[in-house]
Amino acid sequence: MLYTILKHAHSGLRWAVLLFLVAAVANAFMKWRSGKAHSESDRKLGFFAMLSSHIQLVIGLVLYFISPKVIFSAESMKIAMNRFFLVEHSFMMILAIILLTVGYSRAKKAASDASRFKLTFWFYLIALILILAGIPWPSKGYGTGWF
Repeated sequence: MLYTILKHAHSGLRWAVLLFLVAAVANAFMKWRSGKAHSESDRKLGFFAMLSSHIQLVIGLVLYFISPKVIFSAESMKIAMNRFFLVEHSFMMILAIILLTVGYSRAKKAASDASRFKLTFWFYLIALILILAGIPWPSKGYGTGWF
């Protein structure tokens, strides 16, 4: 029962994470290029993108240890689905969240508005690409759905 609830929460929350990330990346790019001032709403958008990814990470870490798809054995590396959930998905997501956290922190400390937007754009864009690559989309054949 707990596994099912967490699995659906983790799967559904990905859409919020993606929405916040796409919005933060687009916002940072447009304001960086137009030379606009960094506002409190810009900071909040970056923060909510980072926060939603951290919540997703906590749920994902619980799932990592209770999911039947994560099998801790040497044989798991020979089976694509097991390897994906044991190593690939986890590694890409943790790396992406590290990039989001570092990017948010560095942008907060940046000297100018342009550099804040530039740092947010690049760190969040790379994190977004990693997240998109690491999501077990239904077309990958890992037995996952859209929600």
